Amino acid sequence: MALSAFGARAADDTIKVGILHSLSGTMAISETTLKDVMLMLIEEQNKKGGLLGKKLEAVVVDPASNWPLFAEKARELIAKDKVAATFGCWTSVSRKSVLPVFKELNNILFYPVQYEGEECERNVFYTGAAPNQQAIPAVDYLMSADGGSVKRWVLAGTDYVYPRTTNKILEAYLKAKGVAQEDIMINYTPFGHSDWQTIVADIKKFGSAGKKTAVVSTINGDANVPFYKELGNQGIKATDIPVCAFSVGEEELAGLDTKPLVGHLAAWNYFESIDTPENKAFIEKWHAFTKNPKRTTNDPMEAHYIGFNMWVKAVEKAKTTDPDKVIDAMVGIKQANLTGGVAEMLPDHHLTKPVYIGEIKSDGQFDVVWKTEKLVPGDAWSKYLPGSKDLVGDWKDKKCGNWNTVTNKCGA
Repeated sequence: MALSAFGARAADDTIKVGILHSLSGTMAISETTLKDVMLMLIEEQNKKGGLLGKKLEAVVVDPASNWPLFAEKARELIAKDKVAATFGCWTSVSRKSVLPVFKELNNILFYPVQYEGEECERNVFYTGAAPNQQAIPAVDYLMSADGGSVKRWVLAGTDYVYPRTTNKILEAYLKAKGVAQEDIMINYTPFGHSDWQTIVADIKKFGSAGKKTAVVSTINGDANVPFYKELGNQGIKATDIPVCAFSVGEEELAGLDTKPLVGHLAAWNYFESIDTPENKAFIEKWHAFTKNPKRTTNDPMEAHYIGFNMWVKAVEKAKTTDPDKVIDAMVGIKQANLTGGVAEMLPDHHLTKPVYIGEIKSDGQFDVVWKTEKLVPGDAWSKYLPGSKDLVGDWKDKKCGNWNTVTNKCGA
C-alpha cells in the first residue's frame, strides 16, 4: 500500500504528454522525426522548469501506420496513461480514426500536418495547413507566368480521405478558373505503391497535348520514393512537367537521389532553408539534440513547435491542464513561428500561416521561389464546395465547428 501511494504521488509530480506517431510501417519515413522533435521540445521545457511546477513526461506509442490501431493507442494514452494532451497523427485517415476517442474522453489532439479541411472539432487543434494555406496557393502559383502558366493538370494522390477531398476542392477550383474537364487527370494509388511505370507513362502522354502540364501530388509516405525515381527513369524533368508536392519535404528527400528531381516543387508553410534567426537557432538545437548535423527539419516539425509552445502558454494561462479550460484558453494564443512571423490560434482552431513554394535543389533542400505577402488565416471549410461555402468554425463565440452563416444555426 505504501508503494502504491508513493507511485501515485510520483505520477502526480509529472504532466504526461502523449506522442502518437508511426514509428514503423509505410508512414514511418515521415512520422519518426515528429516523435523525435516532440522529445526535444519536452526536454527543453523541462530545462526551463517544466510546467505548473511539474516535469513533463513523454509517453510514446507506435500505431505502426495501422489506422484502427491509432484509435486503440489514443484510448490507451488518455484512459490508461492519463496524458494531458496528445501530439500526433499524419494521415487524415489516422486522424479520423482517433477523433471519436478524443471527443468521448474529452482530451486534446494537436495535429501537425497539412490536410483536406472540411472538419472543425473542438478537441483538435490543426497546426498544419488547410487547403487555402497550401493547395489553392500552389495552383495559383502554377497558373501564373512565374509558375509556367500551367493549362493541364494531373491530380495524383494516395487513395484515402486527404487526397480525395483535396482534389475535390482543387477540381472545383480549377473549373471555376475556366479549366476544362478534359484538361484534368485524376489518379489514386494505394499506400506503399511501388510500380509507377504505367502511371508515369500516362502522365507523360497526358502532358504531350501541346499545353503546359503540371502534377499536383498528394502522394503520401514511402510511395514517393519509387514515384520520383520513375519520373527520372522516364526522363520527365521539371522543365517539361513540374510536380508540386504537398507531402514531400526535407525528410522524404533525405532518402532519395535528388539529382533527377531538381526543379520540381513543394508547397509548405516552412522550409529548412529559410534564413531567420529563429530558424537558425531551432536547427542548431535539433542537431545538438539528435547528435547528427545531417538531420533535416521540415514543415510538420515547425507545426509541432508552434502547437507545443501554444499549449504550454494556454496551460499557464488556464493554470491547469484541464482540457476544457485549456481548449478555451487556446484561442487567441500567439507564438512566433520559425520563418519570422507570429502564428495565432483562430476560433476555428486553425493557425495563421505564411505559404511558400520551394524548388528542389540537388542537395535535398528547397530554394523558395514564391511566398505570400501576408500570413494566411486557415479556413476549416472550403469556399469552393457547395456544402461548405456557408460554414465557419467558431469555438470562441458560437461554440460550434460548423456554424451556417446563412441559417445562423449550428450544424449537426
